Amino acid sequence: MSPIEIGFAGIVLLFILLLVVKVPVGIGMIIVSIVGNMLLSTPANALAKFGSDLILLAENYNLSVIPLFVLMGIFVSEAGFVSDLYDIINSIVGKIRGGMAIATIGAGAAFGAVCGSAVACASTVASVSVPEMCRHDYDPGFAASVAAVGSTLGIVIPPSTTLVLYGVLTEESIGQILIGGFLPGIITALLLMITSYVMVRRNPKLAPKQAETVPFSWEKFKNIWAIPLIFIISFGGIYLGFFTPTEAGAVGAFSSLLFALVTRKLKVEDFVEALSYSCRVTAMVFVIIIGGMMFGAFLTRSLIPMWLTSYIEALNAPPWMIMFIILAIYTIMGCFIDALAAMVIMTPVLYPVIISLGYNGVWFGVVTAMMLLTGLLTPPVGVSSLVVASVTKIPSTKIFKAQLPFLLTLIVSSIIMIFFPDIILFLPRMMY
Repeated sequence: MSPIEIGFAGIVLLFILLLVVKVPVGIGMIIVSIVGNMLLSTPANALAKFGSDLILLAENYNLSVIPLFVLMGIFVSEAGFVSDLYDIINSIVGKIRGGMAIATIGAGAAFGAVCGSAVACASTVASVSVPEMCRHDYDPGFAASVAAVGSTLGIVIPPSTTLVLYGVLTEESIGQILIGGFLPGIITALLLMITSYVMVRRNPKLAPKQAETVPFSWEKFKNIWAIPLIFIISFGGIYLGFFTPTEAGAVGAFSSLLFALVTRKLKVEDFVEALSYSCRVTAMVFVIIIGGMMFGAFLTRSLIPMWLTSYIEALNAPPWMIMFIILAIYTIMGCFIDALAAMVIMTPVLYPVIISLGYNGVWFGVVTAMMLLTGLLTPPVGVSSLVVASVTKIPSTKIFKAQLPFLLTLIVSSIIMIFFPDIILFLPRMMY
């Protein structure tokens, strides 16, 4: 077999392992890379490379940012600040028809800005907002879909483990990628809010006609004022060059812990659970990262990226058409495998193609995260939708049906970022 044939066989084997055998994505990529390297060289060389790669990849300094960002989000979540955050936003927009839905999206975006995990964001925001919306006669499917959609913003708005993972896989500047996700995340949140408002206006059954007036509470504001401050300190430090991403994660995690302790909202058992959960999440992400980097190295040795680049260049297709094909690929893959897995699998294949077309690597990282948003929602493995269904006990079929307009909005938002790259690159170009 030629190297290219071995590479394609490895991709097919990986999908069989993930979809049929149900092997965890990180382990599946490690298995494929070992077998592929055995075929490309010798078993002895492949095993020796596997042993050395594990050590070299685990020593990557950039990986240290992940447990710190995870810990920062968990401290905020365990301290129960999301409930107060939701109430504060609801007091501002609650008078608008469908205001509670708008507040849920806003709370998802705000919590995502200090959480970085779509799953953690989905479970936390849904547990707070969906019961309240249902109590005010919102349609249950609509209420749950709003919570699921709002939680996806956590993979675009920094600190995003997805953006960090892309930076590790491609060796692009993690700081610039994180900062680049800020404006697209805010714009997408606004578009989702407009979508929910239009949905309620077109179908009054989704939300009550008369929104309940929610008074602004200074007491609750005292409980959440530090959340935007933590975000500003951490990512303002990255933007101004005061912190590396890892240092920003450490500052954010310590600030979150300090604020939770000062407000007496973090119990000892919550602190222990936060550390335990952070370790579990970090271990899972590290396995995925190491597997992804090994899989990418295997694909490079098989010459598939070079072959694909040459093939696309020979087509003479407009670059925007290539991006639409990639968007379709990510959307379809999101129906079958986890969004994070889709990125880890496809980035080693697509990144060299994107760079050869003259696109900016930081821009493509944020666009990739934007494309993955739909994969967090689409059946049958839309993680955010399934998490919300599990937390609220609302049937996932109702959630999937109600979120179709939001899916279209996410696709439109991705297209906007494709045609207007300066939205993403504006802030990274001004860094330090």
